[in-house]
Amino acid sequence: MNRFQWGETTADHGEIHVTSQTGVALYDGEEKTSFAGGVLSLTSHRLLWRDNHAKTSALCLPLQLVVFLEEQPSGFAKSAKIVVHLQEPLPGQPSGPVSYSKHNYIRLSFRDSGESEFFRYLNQMLKEKKWEEKVLPPARAGAQGGRHRPGIVGIERSIQQKHKQTDSSINQSFQDLKKLMEKAQEMVTLSKSIVSKIKDKQGEITEDETVKFKAYLLSMGIPNPVTRETHGTGDKYYQELARELAKVLDQPIKECGGMMTLTDVYCRVNRARGMELLSPEDLLNACEMFEYLRLPVRLRTFNSGVKVLQSATHSEEEIIKKTTNSVEEKGSLTAEELAQLIGLSVILAKERLLLTERVGGVCRDDSEEGLRFYPNLFLTKT
Repeated sequence: MNRFQWGETTADHGEIHVTSQTGVALYDGEEKTSFAGGVLSLTSHRLLWRDNHAKTSALCLPLQLVVFLEEQPSGFAKSAKIVVHLQEPLPGQPSGPVSYSKHNYIRLSFRDSGESEFFRYLNQMLKEKKWEEKVLPPARAGAQGGRHRPGIVGIERSIQQKHKQTDSSINQSFQDLKKLMEKAQEMVTLSKSIVSKIKDKQGEITEDETVKFKAYLLSMGIPNPVTRETHGTGDKYYQELARELAKVLDQPIKECGGMMTLTDVYCRVNRARGMELLSPEDLLNACEMFEYLRLPVRLRTFNSGVKVLQSATHSEEEIIKKTTNSVEEKGSLTAEELAQLIGLSVILAKERLLLTERVGGVCRDDSEEGLRFYPNLFLTKT
């Protein structure tokens, strides 16, 4: 915080206002400050923070002091933040609200959202470094009615500036094109691999297999994932996210026997969303909306604390019956053996056995060799 100075909100010559965001609080490192809920503005040269009552005076941070930025996404009861790492204060710097700070970074807490857009603009200003450009002050009006004639030097300088901006735009375009070409190369390699595997398959590929193959390709990603930027915050965001999750997970959950652990769901969903990753808190909050929205998927918590998503048509009676039959056919089963038998994770297999035990379908033998379940002869032989 000792890098901030007291200053005016009016722009200096050559300084351009970029964007503003309300509801921003300042942190000195990890420590809260009294500067909360104010307006944060970004110019081409400075960061400005003022409270809602101040109109002309503000805390000013020169962008030339910024070393690099980090994003801290929002979490449960936590707002999204931008971490601004700073170099040492400039010598002879004007006074500010704090004369000494043990931290070399500040945090900007966005309590009214808008963090992603502000982060993008701030990164752009740091790359452009407009504060390093020397801008001539406006010339005084001459004897010819105050009209300004730039002359040869001014025209050359204007041409050079336009060339510089054009070169910068071209360089950025080529960088984006290079990334696109790299991604295209990955897709070409992937397609060659798929073609090779298809050729290695014996016999002709049926129409049903072609349709199934296309379905698998479509299921690899979510084209337009729900984000806070597109759907806002709060319940509206979680409701739209819940609808997206139910649509994506309904069929995979049915294929897994009607149930999937929340950890598996987290991995699958984030793999499908690409760069728009979900936090565990957002995933859990969205899953808790399933029953309220009457979606075909439900969140369930077992007595052991394991959280799963299950199909709304999932029948516990059918699961208990199948588990009882499996144990009777094999004589006895552990959770690992049942998992291999029916193709489920060990966690879900154990929960099935415990559920069946609670209704008397099986009995347990907990010994040094581990937990093993047997048919309940007390019910079947009496």
